[in-house]
Amino acid sequence: MTKKKVVVGFMGTQLDSGQGAGRWEKWRPTVSLVQHEDTLIDRLELLYPTRHQALAQILASDIVNVSPDTVVNLVPMDVADPWDFGEMYAALYDWARSYRFDPIHEQYWAHITTGTHVAQICMFLMVESRFIPGVLLQTAPPKKQQRGDPGSYTLIDLDLSRYDVLARRFDQAHAEALEFLKSGIATRNKRFNALIEEIERVAVRSRAPVLLTGPTGAGKSHLARRMFELKKSRHQVQGDFVEVNCATLRGDGAASTLFGHKKGAFTGAAVDRAGLLRTAHQGVLFLDEIGELGLDEQAMLLKAVEEKRFLPMGSDREVSSDFQLIAGTNRDLRIDVARGRFREDLFARINLWSYTLPGLAQRPEDIEPNVEHLLVRVAAESGRAVRFNAEAKAKYLEFARSKEALWSGNFRDLMASVTRMATLADGGRISVDLVGAEIQRLQWLWQPAGDAEPSEDRLDDLLSDQVAKDLDLFDRLQLEAVVRMCRGEATLSDAGRRLFDRSRLQRTVINDADRLRKYLLKFGLSWEEVRSRE
Repeated sequence: MTKKKVVVGFMGTQLDSGQGAGRWEKWRPTVSLVQHEDTLIDRLELLYPTRHQALAQILASDIVNVSPDTVVNLVPMDVADPWDFGEMYAALYDWARSYRFDPIHEQYWAHITTGTHVAQICMFLMVESRFIPGVLLQTAPPKKQQRGDPGSYTLIDLDLSRYDVLARRFDQAHAEALEFLKSGIATRNKRFNALIEEIERVAVRSRAPVLLTGPTGAGKSHLARRMFELKKSRHQVQGDFVEVNCATLRGDGAASTLFGHKKGAFTGAAVDRAGLLRTAHQGVLFLDEIGELGLDEQAMLLKAVEEKRFLPMGSDREVSSDFQLIAGTNRDLRIDVARGRFREDLFARINLWSYTLPGLAQRPEDIEPNVEHLLVRVAAESGRAVRFNAEAKAKYLEFARSKEALWSGNFRDLMASVTRMATLADGGRISVDLVGAEIQRLQWLWQPAGDAEPSEDRLDDLLSDQVAKDLDLFDRLQLEAVVRMCRGEATLSDAGRRLFDRSRLQRTVINDADRLRKYLLKFGLSWEEVRSRE
């Protein structure tokens, strides 16, 4: 498919001027664009000041006379001082952000021969930052002026790595991107800020897979969506943001949801289904809890990521989808790879850019700005402003930053906490008493379940009185861990493989189930007893 050529450029009030017949004897850079016989310009976006409306209309008419197939869009752009960098950059920036670029079907050339030098610099910056997703176009007059000679033109594809000095001019845009990824929250944690700064660079420069790890509620899903929105603002993706929690996918439904299926592929497949990978074409696919995918789906995903092609269920024809993958997990996939639960080749493919988001308890200095952000959010949603009393705020932050505050649910816990206080605040003021009640609620929430029913009591229910009485603390702690493992696995063999994952490799005869059975028997226990009394 041949893409249409679209030129964006300023009208030259001097170089493009002329009204009489003699104007055809001179080289006019904008007209010269359509005078090259081997190059068809499909559309010209001509930016001009309204005080030169008459010249713009003449220029448009001349272009259509030379090249009837070229569509000329006259775009008025008034700047009080065209030599003022701030004014010119703002005007061009606003236009670029509102323009509907279509890089899939069109290629863009930014003409930098016309306009003031400041305008040309701003056009350069728009292309370098990808706000205009194209290349620079420089035109030049012929060596000997003669009627109809269009001169020459050169396309300049910017290589960012060669323009370190100019890149520093983007400090403001860079800062805006960082603020966007952090949702406007003035975070203070150095580690987190450094991590977001690198993610910002990767988001706008790379289409390779990104792996976000960290505890539940650390903000992986939110950050993935913000990365997509940042790329969308730079015209780097045209598709949608598609999110799926892999922990919800089971059986045939997993492959069908992701890769689609043909009608009749399995029981219940009454119609064709495209699948989420195809829905994410030209966009971003966020697979949360990717470690929960089955090995078969992992193999299919690897092919889709590497080749952009895959086979829907029940189909004998491959389909294609060009998407960027962002994966999230709260598990250590290195351990899953070692245990055979996650494909090593897929892990290697998605681990090019890997970032671990710290939990809220690891960022105590960021609790206050996040609380303020959540209060603003609550006010926007409820239409009711809420604030802390000074004493109440000090009391809440003291607890929130203490070791007693576990924040096991991370930002979900914090959001719920602020929402509760904001809802109960009479007169829009959060009082000391309200904070005290909320602290008690959080302490109850984070109280280990075993405090109400000690683990040793549950273990003693399994053991005979004599065995429980004679059990050393060392053996008790070890046995408690083994029992928990057994109750988390489906079979004796599965539990044995996990418990003896290192020593089993050093044995010539491997029988994990028998080793575990004998260990339990030392304490008068059987697999059936451990499983039946959960």
